[in-house]
Amino acid sequence: MAQTQQNALFSEKLLPTRHDDVAPDGSQVRLLLRLAAGSMAHFELGAGEVTRPLRHRTVSEMIWYVVQGLGQMWRYQDGAEARESELRPGTALTIPVGTSFQFRNTGREPLAAVGVTMPPWPGEDEWIDVDGPWTPNVHS
Repeated sequence: MAQTQQNALFSEKLLPTRHDDVAPDGSQVRLLLRLAAGSMAHFELGAGEVTRPLRHRTVSEMIWYVVQGLGQMWRYQDGAEARESELRPGTALTIPVGTSFQFRNTGREPLAAVGVTMPPWPGEDEWIDVDGPWTPNVHS
């Protein structure tokens, strides 16, 4: 079981060995830390897996940092050209509010990223299903 330590000023937590939940897009989620202005989680997608495409309703910004694996991220916002980005360790990217997105693992090992949401993830009604470029093969 993951250890979380807190006092009045500081929090710390080890990455849990098992996922805590499945994200609306179908990726496995390990919850990390949360503050008033944002929250952090670890997302993982197995080899060959493709998430469900979606868009957030209210989360104003997401920042991702890839820590393992290979993949692609598709992002689209109304009035802009869709963009596909390569994902590999060291890649950082943003998903602004109103952005439709979908990602897939193109490698042979899990694709893992740490994500920060601002404000903190509000819960179950945060996402809207959208059309994306790839056929999803995971379920939330």
